[in-house]
Amino acid sequence: MRPATNFPRRSLAIARRQRKIMALLTALGVTLIARPLASQTLPLPDHLVPLTSAEGQMLLRDSEALADYVPLTSQFVTQVNQAFCGVASTVMVLNALGVPAPLAPEWERNYFTQENVFNEQTEAIIAKDAIARQGLTLSELEGILETYPVQAETHHGGDVSLEEFRSLIRTNLETSNSYVLINYLRRAIGQESGGHISPVAAYDADTDQFLILDVSRYKYPPVWVQAERLWQSTNTVDSVSGKTRGFLLVQAR
Repeated sequence: MRPATNFPRRSLAIARRQRKIMALLTALGVTLIARPLASQTLPLPDHLVPLTSAEGQMLLRDSEALADYVPLTSQFVTQVNQAFCGVASTVMVLNALGVPAPLAPEWERNYFTQENVFNEQTEAIIAKDAIARQGLTLSELEGILETYPVQAETHHGGDVSLEEFRSLIRTNLETSNSYVLINYLRRAIGQESGGHISPVAAYDADTDQFLILDVSRYKYPPVWVQAERLWQSTNTVDSVSGKTRGFLLVQAR
């Protein structure tokens, strides 16, 4: 049974929009059926709801803000090493936005990958080898994104209230062609173990939960996280930057 909340039910107009979105998901072959968690992934605590479960897929079906879900899942990639969560998330967003991409020689197509996203400008911000050792801070992630025709707006977890956190991300998720990348502390939401970056893809107001499309899918499936718990996980200090983690709102310039 879903926990009771004080959030209002959807209006008829939103419900009609949801039905249209679900029809689109069906047309794209996105089936909302229960699937067990893959045995290779790590176990989840009870308060996290995997998208691969029946409950998780019902939350997606009933969610009020999911304009980003289809564009992101159509460009989903797994990080190529344990420090490239920010790189993988960047590639997903750039491809979803349709930003002009460099050539991917392996496919003979212009398409962002976790190899060709790097250039002289990104190296001036932080070297690729350094990212492979320590990952990315919010500031470095913003800098890399903005070497492309993209605008990235940074919000640190320690600078926003829960209400601001919820409102900013929900509004973004209701808007096409803009995306949310979140930097959070895994253990603060009950996962293993340190800081991580992934896109946020949907919000369900009835249960006040956000859907994280985890780019380390060898480790965890996409999960629904309570807004307050996720906010608290961003209000933690990144030891590299000395600042709190947080999130980026990204759109094309």
